[in-house]
Amino acid sequence: MIRDKKNIELLAPAGDMNRLRLAIQYGADAVYAGGRFGLRAGAALEEAQLEEAVLYAHAHGKKIYVTVNIFARNADFDAIKVHVKRLDAIGVDAVIVSDLGVLRLVREHTSLAVHISTQANVLNTLTAEAYGNLGAQRIILARECSLGEITEIADHLQNRCAVEVFVHGAMCVSYSGRCMISHYMTEREANRGECAQPCRYKYFATGTLVEELRPSEYWDIAEDVHGTYIMNSKDLCLIHHLDDLIACGVTSFKIEGRMKSDYYVAATVNAYRRALDGNELDLQKEIDKIPHRPWTTGFVFGKNDHLCTEHSNQVSTHEVVGMCLGGNKIAQRNVFCAGDELEIVSPGKNHNVTFKVLSIKDEQGQHVTRANKANAAYYIESGGITLETDTFLRKKKL
Repeated sequence: MIRDKKNIELLAPAGDMNRLRLAIQYGADAVYAGGRFGLRAGAALEEAQLEEAVLYAHAHGKKIYVTVNIFARNADFDAIKVHVKRLDAIGVDAVIVSDLGVLRLVREHTSLAVHISTQANVLNTLTAEAYGNLGAQRIILARECSLGEITEIADHLQNRCAVEVFVHGAMCVSYSGRCMISHYMTEREANRGECAQPCRYKYFATGTLVEELRPSEYWDIAEDVHGTYIMNSKDLCLIHHLDDLIACGVTSFKIEGRMKSDYYVAATVNAYRRALDGNELDLQKEIDKIPHRPWTTGFVFGKNDHLCTEHSNQVSTHEVVGMCLGGNKIAQRNVFCAGDELEIVSPGKNHNVTFKVLSIKDEQGQHVTRANKANAAYYIESGGITLETDTFLRKKKL
């Protein structure tokens, strides 16, 4: 098993074209996007967008993988066949599948490379080998794997299949995301891309369970001392353990977040890129600046501490206030004021550079002291600091 840091792929989420573009700009080696049959219906690209995405990724020397990882029903297969043939025709680098029937269909009707989704729950050498024998080029291991199990699987495969793992982002309380709660409560089926995330809801338990927006619906439950967020998971963060995973034989590090903001994608990819490249950076401080739930290392060290029973809110030490549109024009995201100290987030350079906002003008050229209109454009005086297009500005929370 070859374990070379230079060959590690940083794989980023692309919920739309803008996030795809930013992921690549901020250091991703490859991106994964959803189409019609992915498990994020809210972040699905239309076929024309997928073609545009392929052209953009390849023009920048990057790869693009498309999720076709729903748990398919008989009625889906005619449309899936048309879809994967189209993906093959436009030059997608691989499809991510979880269903054996979809795998067979892709192998029989296309020349697409196949990556086995984490939804397939691969936890052992025999299952990984079986998928390899069926034609898979990569296995995305279940999040429940420990370092020892990852090593055993990678060693057993001996480069016949590449090994990919999630290193960052939201986790699911259900086994590798196989959840039925959403369908039961809202008739939105998680395994077909429509998860309503009921695990994040706030519940009240007094012998029975009641979700705050469904006061007339009751479920029997026994509550313990941990509180009422009984199904809420922490966020995965393995940025301090990338060398451990490389030593195990992992060749692709995956960041979760096709439903997350463009700032989240850019800043998280940037942090992991710098971690892989060995650039000087306080990794913990950097990651803590990006919205997240309490951190966990998941299951890689054999622990099971991924539940957060106190709350489901995202926290961060900083908040993004704007995105640079060119020159000193800023698209506002959160309120900032003249006199505020802002930090620049840019791809791999000018890291942690800060400046004071000397003045602010609105789109009409009028001086204002507060930029407080969501998504409005403002012009700022940055004291000679260059603000490049597609960089983000953030400020420390009080």
